[in-house]
Amino acid sequence: MMIQSQLAAASARLAAGDASGAETLCRNVLAQAPGAAEAHLLMGIILSGRGEVRAGLEEFNRALASRPGFAPAMAQKARALDSIGRRSEAIEAAEAAGARAEDAYSLDTAGVVLTRAGLHEKAAGLYGRAVKAGGAPGYFYNYGAALQFLGRFDEARLAYRECITRAPNHAKAWAGLVQITRQTRDDNQIGQLTQLAKLAGQARDGETFHSLGHALAKAYEDLGDYPQSMEWLTRAKAPLKARYREAADIAMFDAAVRSLDISPAKGLVGAAPIFVCGMPRTGTTLVDRILSNHSLVSSAGELDDFPLALRHVSGSRAPGLLSAPLIEAGGKADAEDVGRDYMAHATARQPPKARFVDKLPLNFFVIPLILRALPDARVICLRRHPADAVLSNYRQEFAGSFTHLDYAFDLESTARYYVAFDRLMAALKARLPPDKFCQVWYEDIVSDLDGQVRRMLDFCGLGFEEACLRFQDNASPVATASAAQVRQPLYSSSVGRWRKYRPAIDPALHVLVDAGVMQASELASGERA
Repeated sequence: MMIQSQLAAASARLAAGDASGAETLCRNVLAQAPGAAEAHLLMGIILSGRGEVRAGLEEFNRALASRPGFAPAMAQKARALDSIGRRSEAIEAAEAAGARAEDAYSLDTAGVVLTRAGLHEKAAGLYGRAVKAGGAPGYFYNYGAALQFLGRFDEARLAYRECITRAPNHAKAWAGLVQITRQTRDDNQIGQLTQLAKLAGQARDGETFHSLGHALAKAYEDLGDYPQSMEWLTRAKAPLKARYREAADIAMFDAAVRSLDISPAKGLVGAAPIFVCGMPRTGTTLVDRILSNHSLVSSAGELDDFPLALRHVSGSRAPGLLSAPLIEAGGKADAEDVGRDYMAHATARQPPKARFVDKLPLNFFVIPLILRALPDARVICLRRHPADAVLSNYRQEFAGSFTHLDYAFDLESTARYYVAFDRLMAALKARLPPDKFCQVWYEDIVSDLDGQVRRMLDFCGLGFEEACLRFQDNASPVATASAAQVRQPLYSSSVGRWRKYRPAIDPALHVLVDAGVMQASELASGERA
């Protein structure tokens, strides 16, 4: 068989899921032509696909050595670099691939890497080229998501609809469309979504059913039918809630409290990033938008650079982005080296402003380590009424691949997670200096925007600017579920939303009351303790 025929057969086998057969053909090709760039590319994809990412990276480098500027290999190299935490190199490779690529797959792959890096404007450009170069439904979905992050909602709807036209059961596209389109009695997608959810349930496709169920929950909430909304949330999450490993979260909260006892260290003096953290869906994006509308502040988005810095410097091989072993290893790492590693990666792609906001919500697990490594940093932790915080997490469809949020598959697990979070916040407040760590309640921002904005700016050492009150005018991308909300003026309709979901939410409320984070009287009044 000729080399090109073998390569075509290998590619076909890989596409069909026969990685072993594809590998045999690739090795045959390389035995005949050691410099065959396409064979090294396919080998890299095969190795990366079975978890041997570094070996895959070597194959991509061999492909590029044989054929400099080979865009498909450059795109896959970017993907591999990103997966092992070499973010700056991944961005460089993705941008190089985007500049050279003509095929839709490479453009889309490079776009995904840039999306993960928070470079949504650049990613949208690559996705836009991908949908013109190829017609795969997923390309249109990625394009729609990027447009949504950028606040270009009308264009996002068109992209989602095109995805659905090409793949009528594309659950993520349906969910994205419903997320940014208010459903009404006269114009809604409930019928189509219900039928698709029925088919997914019959097929025991838990992931698809989960997305469709969340879309239905949002649609029914738009219609004011809260019992149906909660019913769909419960049904959507049921197939997946067994995935949650609560013991791992308990261990992580315990490790976070213990990190307060780590001996002080010099850290990297002079670097002053602003960390905004807290449980998801509690106002972190809102505060990020407020602060980054200041003339001296930019938004870096949700960076995973600090947990990665702990990993790089400590040498930890603990799985996942965050874990108890990583926190423990990070506490033994050289603090100044951690700070230096963090700043080198976090600032590699930031606009030239004096300060930046890192808004990874789960950084609350490593606040003592942040202040140990970066003593001039400031940390703002968002709080929200416990019942609203639990409900907002439960009703949100988080990325299925991000297991740190699996607690939200179960209502009472979400309540217990809040209780552990509340106890951690109490320990941090008691032990950390108030000029470096502060808590801000979402409800206080809603009731006194001017006062809370001034308080946060003063805490960060920034002068007051009127623009911070007009956060809805902030043009930077928003890659969270709040993409639509934070482009509107502040509203109060989400305060006390939990009351609309009673009695279905009552099991979670009883967990909160029993733990003392809510008073029993609040079940009638709804007032925060």
